Amino acid sequence: MKLATLGNGTRDGMLVVVSKDLTRCSAAGYIAPTLQAALDNWERVAPELELLARDVEHETVPCERFHERQAQSPLPRAYQWADGSAYINHVELVRKARGSTVPDSFYTDPLMYQGGSDGFLPPRGSIPLGDPAWGCDMEGEIACITDDVPMGVSVDDAAGHIKLLMLVNDVSLRGLIPAELEKGFGFFQSKPASAFSPVAVTPDELGAAWADCLIHLPLMVDLNGAPFGRANAGKDATFNLAQLVAHAAKTRNLGAGTVIGSGTVSNKGADGGAGTPVADGGAGYSCIAEIRMIETIASGAPVTPFMKDGDTVRIEMRDDHNHSIFGAIEQQVVAV
Repeated sequence: MKLATLGNGTRDGMLVVVSKDLTRCSAAGYIAPTLQAALDNWERVAPELELLARDVEHETVPCERFHERQAQSPLPRAYQWADGSAYINHVELVRKARGSTVPDSFYTDPLMYQGGSDGFLPPRGSIPLGDPAWGCDMEGEIACITDDVPMGVSVDDAAGHIKLLMLVNDVSLRGLIPAELEKGFGFFQSKPASAFSPVAVTPDELGAAWADCLIHLPLMVDLNGAPFGRANAGKDATFNLAQLVAHAAKTRNLGAGTVIGSGTVSNKGADGGAGTPVADGGAGYSCIAEIRMIETIASGAPVTPFMKDGDTVRIEMRDDHNHSIFGAIEQQVVAV
């Protein structure tokens, strides 16, 4: 099934069930008023939501037009947002560009940081930017939402706790990252609010594309209307989402509604080296930093600029029939 949150004047919005083709929705408030409420009682609530989803498909319940522009991020705020780095190719390029190598442990022990979750951007909302020197970048990612996850969960059991999947624009301010990392405490100011796709879907909606806790489909990232990234989220992943969930739960319980991100989706080139632009027949990139790293490796300096006031990014994923699965994140950078 497909779920979304529409604004209703409250912080957490109202839960709706969305048709598979993203054209219609039906209010689910009599089952659960918000997505968080549904996740808090998932075992009881999910079957009722599935029945409503069936009725939406058959148009046997009152429905209204679903407008992606009216959707909030599925969880407008969350108890926890932790972002991993499943695609080590991305990390390898960053390290290589600054003349260092990736420690062996990165291939067995995932990177993860805890982001701000008290408020997410709407999928069609603007990206506020206080200073162009901050180096505004998008990061196209996959994310999952869990139910309650016990501390020490195994990878196999963690897979069963993945209840919903979304797309992410993990906005990063690259110009602020180096100074923050030098302090040794990790990201804070360099990681402002992220945005998630208009719709969150249960894994079964993906059919065969959901395998080994990865989505085996291209993540479509457009920058200012031009194709920028088409990296396949099922390729070149060192870790899958279940492994990231288990990593996050190693020393703590994860509350229902925890959001775990995959990190920037990144593919190697056909020759096993760095990826190439979409315009040159490659899979492109899911963030600007990656092409800047490749430019630095090749010529000693980056050429592609970060986003500025007025620039737009669109992130979407389509199935084998070219139908949008999650709806599209489409945002414009706005100077504030």
